[in-house]
Amino acid sequence: MNHVEGAGTKEDPWLLTTPPGRSEFEAFRDEGSDPPALVVQVGSTELRYHLSCLDDLHAMLTDFGDWMPLGNADEQKEAKPETVEAWGRSPDNPVGGWYGLKKGLRGRFGNYVPPVMEILGLAEVEHNARNNRMRAI
Repeated sequence: MNHVEGAGTKEDPWLLTTPPGRSEFEAFRDEGSDPPALVVQVGSTELRYHLSCLDDLHAMLTDFGDWMPLGNADEQKEAKPETVEAWGRSPDNPVGGWYGLKKGLRGRFGNYVPPVMEILGLAEVEHNARNNRMRAI
């Protein structure tokens, strides 16, 4: 894991890169929103995920006990089965569907949540050009 700047607050967001390392984005916890959110800022686009995704994904990966492919996909595209992305939209996850909160911008869970998990020390994430995976720590 590389050195990460920021405290993860709105005033001092984390400056992160996607798993392949090609794109930078900012992320922070917004515990005061309803529901509490993990906010991801990519250029002028803001994505929001249920903040509980961090603990829920960690628990799922711990139970899974192995590496899981990330499977990054936009909301409009089908998520590859048995990936972090598919789990982030599954009716079987703890929120009963999408962790993404903004219709039209609910995808890319497998792209933006894993780097946050990594800097929090909850997961190990691969940083290859393609087909990255993660596992719980």
